[in-house]
Amino acid sequence: MMSSVAAKPCMHVKCRAPMYPRDNISRFPVSDEQVSWSKAYPEYNPPDHTSPSVLAKPVWADPDFRDPAFPQPKWNDLDGKINRKSHSGPYEIIDKVPRNPVGRTGVCGRGCLGRWGPNHAADPIVTRWKRDCRGNQVKEGISGKPILQFVAIQRRDSGEWAIPGGMVDAGEAVSVTLKREFGEEAMNSIEAREDEKVEIEEAIQDLFQNGKEVYRGYVDDPRNTDNAWMETVAFNFHDETGRSVGRIALNAGDDAVGVRWTDLSSSVKLFASHELFVKQTAMLHNSHW
Repeated sequence: MMSSVAAKPCMHVKCRAPMYPRDNISRFPVSDEQVSWSKAYPEYNPPDHTSPSVLAKPVWADPDFRDPAFPQPKWNDLDGKINRKSHSGPYEIIDKVPRNPVGRTGVCGRGCLGRWGPNHAADPIVTRWKRDCRGNQVKEGISGKPILQFVAIQRRDSGEWAIPGGMVDAGEAVSVTLKREFGEEAMNSIEAREDEKVEIEEAIQDLFQNGKEVYRGYVDDPRNTDNAWMETVAFNFHDETGRSVGRIALNAGDDAVGVRWTDLSSSVKLFASHELFVKQTAMLHNSHW
């Protein structure tokens, strides 16, 4: 099993785009040189934004801990069933709320994320070898290495292609999240017939017994803010023969509007930090990149 990528990147880019996604809030400009909290930026005045969907107080959202009416939770620790630990290590608490460990994003508050501090997700990277009509592995012409394919879904919110992952529910094991999200987003297990559900569950259960961790840490997600950010654990589940999940028809569901087997290469463009995750997967299998 390979070592995971470093948990804390030195820079984030996608969460400094001019507009905050979904809500059309303009981010305060932050250059590469101004990202680090250690760099003086006296003019920095980001908008304080939390999406209406979060302010509606759904079960997955925190209250506003800046309000004196709410006691402080156990930051950097397991807070009841809510995991407030960061894969990157301890984070600072400034003005009663966590501060993004990588640096400024141009927006404070929670944006459309439910938790202050780390919001934990899990990403299953399901792969198979690309094969021709005779069942032989297809190799890339220049590198001579076999081509790996992975299951990619098209996100409903942004239209970008991504790994079919999702949020870890409070008190839920990551292994459960991985299987649930893949089944719902890539195989539409929610709307499948009962006989189809059995086949899907059996294939996923078999494949997901032997996963290899390829990443654990901070995600450069466009939803990140100065006080709330995405983190994930990404596992690769490889169907070596193509006879497990690799033979079942993909069917987009839940938060996905499209799904496909995608050739893994350096030209692939994906949501958030997902390109990094699939690159690590290519290295794991010594496939074409």
